[in-house]
Amino acid sequence: MIALIDCNSFYASCEQVFRPELKNKPVVVLSNNDGCIIAANKEAKALVHIPMFEPVFKIKNILDANKVTCFSSNYTLYSDMSRRVMDTLQQFSPLVEEYSIDESFVDLSHYDSSELRQIGLEIKSTILRHTGIPVGVGIAKTKVLAKMANKFAKKMTCGTAVYVVDSEERRQSLLRSAKPKDIWGIGKKHALRLEKAGCKNALDFTNLEVAWARKEMTVIGERLWRELNNSPCLDLKTQTDPKKGIGTAKSFGYKLEDFGLIEEACSYYVAEVADLLRQQKSAASQIEVFLTTNYHSEFDNQYHNKIILSLDQPTNSTITLTQIALKGLRRIYRPGYRYKKVGVNLFHLVPDGTIQLGLFEQSKKSEDKGLTKTIDLLNSKFGKNKIKLATVGNREKQWALIKEHRSPRYTTQWEELLTVGKPNDK
Repeated sequence: MIALIDCNSFYASCEQVFRPELKNKPVVVLSNNDGCIIAANKEAKALVHIPMFEPVFKIKNILDANKVTCFSSNYTLYSDMSRRVMDTLQQFSPLVEEYSIDESFVDLSHYDSSELRQIGLEIKSTILRHTGIPVGVGIAKTKVLAKMANKFAKKMTCGTAVYVVDSEERRQSLLRSAKPKDIWGIGKKHALRLEKAGCKNALDFTNLEVAWARKEMTVIGERLWRELNNSPCLDLKTQTDPKKGIGTAKSFGYKLEDFGLIEEACSYYVAEVADLLRQQKSAASQIEVFLTTNYHSEFDNQYHNKIILSLDQPTNSTITLTQIALKGLRRIYRPGYRYKKVGVNLFHLVPDGTIQLGLFEQSKKSEDKGLTKTIDLLNSKFGKNKIKLATVGNREKQWALIKEHRSPRYTTQWEELLTVGKPNDK
């Protein structure tokens, strides 16, 4: 049996953990530069006149009138809280697949079927006790059924948020409650195809011939059909595959014309992606740099350009990648525009221990792995970017994202730890 554990309104829940006075009150989390709403708790979602992804400036009066608490996105906090949830799940099973930042599949095959509901309740209560994050638990024989059971559990009025598909009756009841579009992996086109075939719910889909699913929905549809019919096709992935590409691109807090500031931002982003590259022990063979204005603006002249540069040999050196990225940035930059975003992407990644050199090439001596390792250790110990290249500069406030409502990084920064009690307490 497999359990799907899904954190409820994860971003908003992370914020509420450290602000208990916000319990049962509407909370939303904003996108980069506090542009629009990207996450909301159930109390905020109940306010139907607060649409998701709507620019905040358009609905600010509504947010104020409903006393909605807004937070700037705090991905450092969310990532660490996610890690704590995943670590807790390891107590219940050695096989845990981290499907996303707030979802995991957990193998429960070592438990007796009569214990599963109690185990689901223990998972829920333990995560809440360890992290303060509420979760829903769906348990079934296959991943697709577990996903559906989890969604159904969150809608249960009894409040347990645990649903176990441990009988044919419960399987059929679950499938009967779900529309075709609610099936994990079914998009709009396949949902319409199922509706045309007379499927009013997921159970109707499972009653079709498997040959129909294979013909009309390819092998993907057949796998979904078999999973919904209690035949496992999707294995747990307990090891994350290395990324085939790594990149980052963030809008500036303000439109920039100064090339120096854009250069500093680009250098900062190269350092970020190079660090991720080293964490997965890979090296990049190509780097892309792009630069763009704000295409939503009706007043600014528009310009967008990108460049892809190939490296003589794959590398994960921040120094080398920065040199090449800035060379590319200078080639695509044009004066006279107000730029909104610069981005960096790394492609053609290879394991850094198996870099193939050309016949007449030698490993570059300037890429001192000892120096890079020392810098990484210092930054890990004393904080991000304590040691950085001079090209990153010290004017981050002039180009960084606007985060007027960002909460402290309570769990990862010493200077931002939660303070308990009054300042004058001894």
